[in-house]
Amino acid sequence: MNDTTAHGIRIRPGTPADAPAILDMLDSAVAWMNARGNTEQWGTVPYSQTSGGVARVERYTTENAPYVAELDGVAVGAMVLDHGPSPQMPIEAAGEPERYVRLLVSDRAHAGRGIGAALLSHAADEARRAGVDLLRVDCWAGGGGELVAFYERNGFAPTDRFLSGSWPGQVLARRIG
Repeated sequence: MNDTTAHGIRIRPGTPADAPAILDMLDSAVAWMNARGNTEQWGTVPYSQTSGGVARVERYTTENAPYVAELDGVAVGAMVLDHGPSPQMPIEAAGEPERYVRLLVSDRAHAGRGIGAALLSHAADEARRAGVDLLRVDCWAGGGGELVAFYERNGFAPTDRFLSGSWPGQVLARRIG
């Protein structure tokens, strides 16, 4: 098993058994965003109750490369890597091998502990191990741009902007090496 430990955060490969914990994190993220007045990024319905939400997380844990961050044996974050963007997103393929962060979420009860940064560092390590030089992610570009700034602080540079319906998105890339 390929585990990584940093700052007390242990990152391990995820399994289908992690789907309920990931759904709980997504639900708490929606509630946290809504409490801050952000109803546009992921809407107002708990992720586990959205159309296709449960099935999507189950696919993430079976068809993609999921990773779970733990503190003291408790799941506090999750990330899903793939070989490219979601086919449902209006994003062009990179034109070279890449690893793509399809999901990054942390338990809001542990905010500020570096969980997201640790997972992104692990994504870079996984890309490096695979001999891949490009790591990309897309995120919500609305609001005050806080999410884009988070990725920039973690070594990503903005590339393409896009609209998915009325949802403003930003693709960011990080060269590994």
